[in-house]
Amino acid sequence: MAGPGRNLAPVATPLSASTPPFSFSSASVRHPPRPRPSPTPAAMAGVWKLGRSLRQPELHRLVLALIIFCLVSMALLAYYVSSSPKIKEAPPLPLSDCGAGSAVAAAGMAGAPRAPLFLPPRAGRRPAGKAADVPRTDPTVLVFVESTYSQLGQEIVAVLESSRFRYRTEIAPGKGDMPTLAGHDRGRYALVVYENILKYVNLDSWNRDLLDKYCVEYGVGILGFFKATENSLHNAQLKGFPLLLNSNLALQDYRINSAAPLLYITRPNLVDPGPLPGDDWTGFQSNHSTYEPVLLAISQSSEPPGQQGAMHSTVIQDLGLLDGIHRVFFGNNLSFWLHKLIFVDSIAYLTGRRLCLPMERYLLVDVDDIFVGKEGTRMKVTDVEALLSTQNKLRSLVPNFTFNLGFSGKFYYTGTDAEDRGDDMLLRHRKQFWWFPHMWSHMQPHLFHNVTVLAEQMRLNKLFAQEHGIPTDMGYAVAPHHSGVYPVHTQLYEAWKSVWGIRVTSTEEYPHLRPRTLPPRLHPQRRPDIAQTNLDKSIRGGELFLTVLLNPVSIFMTHLSNYGNDRLGLYTFESLVKFVQCWTNLRLQTLPPVQLAEKYFQIFPEERDPLWQNPCHDKRHKDIWSKEKTCDRLPKFLVIGPQKTGTTALHAFLSLHPAITSSFPNPSTFEEVQFFNSPNYHRGIDWYMDFFPFPSNVSTDFIFEKSANYFDTEGTPRRAGALLPRAKILAVLVNPADRAYSWYQHQRSHLDPAALNHTFHQVMTAGPSSSREVLALRRRSLAPGAYATHLERWLRHYPPSQLLVVDGALLRSNPAAVMDGVQKFLGVTPHFNYTQALIYDEGKGFWCQKLDGGRAKCLGKSKGRKYPDMAPETRAYLTGYFREVNMDLLRLLSRLGQALPGWLREELQSGRWS
Repeated sequence: MAGPGRNLAPVATPLSASTPPFSFSSASVRHPPRPRPSPTPAAMAGVWKLGRSLRQPELHRLVLALIIFCLVSMALLAYYVSSSPKIKEAPPLPLSDCGAGSAVAAAGMAGAPRAPLFLPPRAGRRPAGKAADVPRTDPTVLVFVESTYSQLGQEIVAVLESSRFRYRTEIAPGKGDMPTLAGHDRGRYALVVYENILKYVNLDSWNRDLLDKYCVEYGVGILGFFKATENSLHNAQLKGFPLLLNSNLALQDYRINSAAPLLYITRPNLVDPGPLPGDDWTGFQSNHSTYEPVLLAISQSSEPPGQQGAMHSTVIQDLGLLDGIHRVFFGNNLSFWLHKLIFVDSIAYLTGRRLCLPMERYLLVDVDDIFVGKEGTRMKVTDVEALLSTQNKLRSLVPNFTFNLGFSGKFYYTGTDAEDRGDDMLLRHRKQFWWFPHMWSHMQPHLFHNVTVLAEQMRLNKLFAQEHGIPTDMGYAVAPHHSGVYPVHTQLYEAWKSVWGIRVTSTEEYPHLRPRTLPPRLHPQRRPDIAQTNLDKSIRGGELFLTVLLNPVSIFMTHLSNYGNDRLGLYTFESLVKFVQCWTNLRLQTLPPVQLAEKYFQIFPEERDPLWQNPCHDKRHKDIWSKEKTCDRLPKFLVIGPQKTGTTALHAFLSLHPAITSSFPNPSTFEEVQFFNSPNYHRGIDWYMDFFPFPSNVSTDFIFEKSANYFDTEGTPRRAGALLPRAKILAVLVNPADRAYSWYQHQRSHLDPAALNHTFHQVMTAGPSSSREVLALRRRSLAPGAYATHLERWLRHYPPSQLLVVDGALLRSNPAAVMDGVQKFLGVTPHFNYTQALIYDEGKGFWCQKLDGGRAKCLGKSKGRKYPDMAPETRAYLTGYFREVNMDLLRLLSRLGQALPGWLREELQSGRWS
C-alpha cells in the first residue's frame, strides 16, 4: 500500500513474540550407599603426624595462603559463570515426514482382526459431474443455523468468511419460513448448508418439496451436520433416506477414502492415528449405491462386544443417484481439524468448484526486529547457521523460500560479544535473505504527527543499510507493532514514500484476522513441554494449518527471538510445511513482497479497494491509533435513500430536532457527503470525520448524514457496515413507478438529452437496440426500484433491528406521524413535537418548517416541482414491470415484521396484481 486510499497488501498473520530461553532439568541419579571400612591403626598414626606438623608456623602461613587462593578462585568462577550467556538447550526436531502416523496406526492394529478399510466398490456407480457450463445461480451460500450465536454456525461462517465466499445466514425454518430461493429464472444460492441436518429432513412437506425442487432444477447441493446428544438413539434411520445413523460412538484412527469423488485439496490414503476427541461421533451406514464414504474410523476397544474394531463412515457423500441432489453429511461438527479440510472440499465439489480457492498457497515469513532485543535473546553465529540451514531445507520443499528480515539499525552491536558476532555473520550472508526496513529506533509512528521527524528516523535506517550493503529497493516495509499501518496514519505513508519508495505493506490488523482465531504466538511458558504441545496442536491441523488452508497468501510475522533464543521459528515452519504437504495437495510457493502483493490482488481484485473499520471497536486498533482522533465524530445513523423518494425532506425534518445534528455540507454535493459510494472513500476516515462536529454529549447527541445514492450502490453496504456496524439505517420508499417518473423529470430539468428528446414511455419501453444514453436513463429510472434486492444487500451487513423502512408517501402527507416513529426507532430524547414545528405550504404543496409568526421555511425551488401526470399506458406497463419486485418487498417486510407502506397496500388492494 502506497498511502491512504490506495491498496492494502495481504494480511500478515502473527506468529511469535519474544520468548526467554527454555531450559530442561534432568533428574539426578542416585546410587545405594556403600559400606564404609573401619580406619586402620596405621591410618590413625598418619593423621596424628599430620596434625603435629601443622603446628609449625611456616606451614600455618602456607595453609592460610592456600585457603585464600581457593576462595578468590571460587568467587571469580562464580562471577564469570553468572555473567556469561546461558547455554540454551538444543532446539526441537521438526515433525517427522509423511507416513510415520500411518506406520504407528498400522503397528497398533497388527495381529487384530479389522473390518475392511473401505466399502467395496459398487458396480455401475457413476459419480455425476457437478459443474455446469453456464451457472444459473449466484455464488452465494445459504446457511441455516440453529441460532445467531450457535458455535457450529459461527465455525461455518468463519470458514466461509476466511475463504471470501459470499453467504447468507438464516435461522433454520420450521414451517412457512423458507426464504426466497429464486427469481427471474435465476437461483439465489449455489449451496445450502444446514447446521443441524434434522431441520432439513423434518421440514414440512411444502418447504421440503420447494427446497428439493430448487436443488434439482438449479443443480444446488446440500451439506449438513448431525451432532449426537445424550438423547440420540444409538441406531436410527435418517427420515426419508436409506441411511442408518449409529450415534454416540467412541472412534479412533481416522482414514480418508481415496475413492470419494469430492476430494480435491485433501490428500487421500493417510491415517490420523489415535482416539478421536469425545464419544459422540455418528457413523453412517447404507447399502444404496448413491452413498460413498469420505472419512472412516474404527471403534475403540471400549465399544460393546461385536462393535470393537468395526469401521464407521463419519462423513458420507450422496452422489445424487437417488433423487438427483448431491449431499454431504457430517457425523459431528467442525471441531476436529480434518472435518474443516473435508468441509472446504465439500463446498468446492457441491458448487462445481465455483466456490473454491486456487490450489497454490504463497508463504512469506517476516522476521521482525533484526538487531533488536535484550542480551541473551539475540542471534549468535550458531543461530545464523541454523537459520541458513533451515532456509536451504525449506527451499527443497518450497521453491525459492527466503526469510524476509526487518531491521532497526540503531540496535546493531548492542548485544553480548557472541551476539555481536552473530550480527556480523548475518550481514556477511545478507545476500541470501530478503530485507525490509523497520523504524531506526523501533519507534511507533502513530505517536508522531510530524512527517519530518518520521522521515529523519527513516533516513538514519536507510543510511545504515547503505553502509552495510543491505538492499534498499524492496518496496516493502512494516512498522513496529503495526503502528500507523492500519488504522492509517497518513504521516507514516508520506514518510515511507519519500524516503524508501514503499509500495506495499502488510498488517495483521486489516481488515480483520482470517481465520478469526489468532494463530498462536510462541509466548513464554514456564514448562517447555506445554509450549511444545500447544505449538504442535497449532501445526497439526490447528490455527497455523488453517491459516495456510484458507488463505492463498499468508504472511507470517515472527520475531528475532524465535530464531536467536529458542529457534522455535525454525521448528515451526519446517514442521508446518511438511504437515501441509502430507495431508493436502496444495502447492506451496513464495515470492518477494511486491510480487506477492501483485499475486494477491490477482486472486482477490476486489480487495484493491481498502475497507475502513471503526478503530474504536477493536482495542488493538485503538491502541495504535492517534490519541488526537476520536470515533465520537462518526454518525449514529444514515439516511440511505433512494433518490427521489423524499430523503431531502426527511433530512430537513431530522435537523429540526434539538438532539440531532447533520453532517456539514459538501461543497460539491450539498447536504450529502457521499463517502461510501464514491472516490471520496479512498480519502480515508479522517476526511470523512471532518464533516461532523464534536458532539457536546456523546450519549445523547445524534449525528447523522444523508446520501441518497447509498441505497442501490452495490459496495456501499459492506463499506458502511465495516465502519459503522452499530449505526441505524433509514430507507425511504415510494411507489417505484412514481420514483422512476420523478427521476426522469429530474433529468429533464438538468437538460439530459435522452430525457429531453424522448418521452417517458419511450424511455421505459426502450429495447436493447436503443441508444446507450436512453438505456442508461432507463436503467437509472428502474434499477433503484428493486427495493427488496437492495435491502437484502444491506441486511447482509446490518441486523434487521437496525433498519427502518419509511413510507415516503406518508412522509409527504403526514410527516409528524412519520417523525414520531423515526424518533422512537432512533431512541432519541427528548421527544420533539413535529406537529408544532411544521406547517403545510399550499403553494409548494408539502410541509415546511414553521417559523415565528406562522411563516413557512420550505426547501429550495428544485423540490416540490410539479409536472404532468404519468400516461395511463406507461403506468400500466410499470405496474407489470414492478409486480414481482413489489411482491419480493412484501415478503421481505413481512419477514422483518415491518409495517407495509400505504402505497404497497394500495397496490395489493387495487387488484392490479391479480
